Amino acid sequence: MSTALDGLPLGPLPSPAVAQRAALVEKWAARHGVEAAARLAQAEDFADAVAAEIRPANTEDTYTKSWRVWERFCAAQGFPLTEGSRGTLVAYVGWLLREGRQRPGPGGVLGYAPASARLHLDAAIVGLRRGGHTVTKDDAAEARIALDGLEVLLLKGKERRGRGQAVAADPDGLYAISAACDDSLEGLRDLALVLTGFHFASRASEPAGLLNGDVAVRAKGLVVSVLTGKTKHSVRDAKIPYQKDPVICPVRAWVAYRQALVAHGGSPHESPSDSAFHWIDQHGNIRGPLGPDGVTRAIKRISQRAGIPILWTGHSLRSGLASTGRRKGKDAVAIADQGGWARHSRSMLGYMQRDDGWEDNASAGLT
Repeated sequence: MSTALDGLPLGPLPSPAVAQRAALVEKWAARHGVEAAARLAQAEDFADAVAAEIRPANTEDTYTKSWRVWERFCAAQGFPLTEGSRGTLVAYVGWLLREGRQRPGPGGVLGYAPASARLHLDAAIVGLRRGGHTVTKDDAAEARIALDGLEVLLLKGKERRGRGQAVAADPDGLYAISAACDDSLEGLRDLALVLTGFHFASRASEPAGLLNGDVAVRAKGLVVSVLTGKTKHSVRDAKIPYQKDPVICPVRAWVAYRQALVAHGGSPHESPSDSAFHWIDQHGNIRGPLGPDGVTRAIKRISQRAGIPILWTGHSLRSGLASTGRRKGKDAVAIADQGGWARHSRSMLGYMQRDDGWEDNASAGLT
């Protein structure tokens, strides 16, 4: 029986990379014998192959870009690229927050936001360790503690950097978008993209990765099989029921969009392997699949067309499901399962935005 793991090297292990692990193989040989050392080296190669297979492509791209920031830092300070000592990492954190950007950000600030600095620090640590250079847990931990402390100093100085959380989509916005979407193919696509994305708390990458066959119409609604998630929780079958009001019903919007797509483009769009969402040009022509950046731009453009005061971003739909679900009294576990979060995820709790802090206030009505 074939399985999803057939593409991995689970059969004969690849040839050992003895040259890359000479010192380690020598130790193994002295301890366990030459044959056992060769097999252990093969196992290391297998572990590398598995890590490469399961690592999301966008994560690898992020690490590559962040390594360039580390290279700039080392060049500016005269440090060797291969040294991940306590002092170097703490100095890196300070440099990131003070002057790490190549171009000024909001307010003319050259320093990164703490969240971005944290990402660049983690990527540097990963890159150093991948290259076989030592970064101890204690040194890495001290750099992260320094970053946390410096972030507190920025907050005390009333300096808030970064865009903050994406504004959460909400039902009022969905109604505005529905009213602004016409019956053209692009309008039907836009409405289906927003309504379905809201109801399964999509990241921008998830609608982009969907195929027609991943969205099944059932008696009670849609079953959206999200297969491009980054974690075991985000790979899921999200069920989207019919909504009471057809104006903002994601099931009806999906069906209308796919029927129009077939009417315009013919039978190829009936195939399960057809992309779920396509780029539609200004003349109504069907182009290639809508990628993650295209999804983000579309959501921003759609919200602008609808007159939503603060434009939505690619994460607004994801934040919106969590926030709206919480306001409607939905169970946190049910929200987590629908959106592909780990149950009681800190990330999910962060998305459960509390509006202006008055309506949903822990001290309201206590006395």
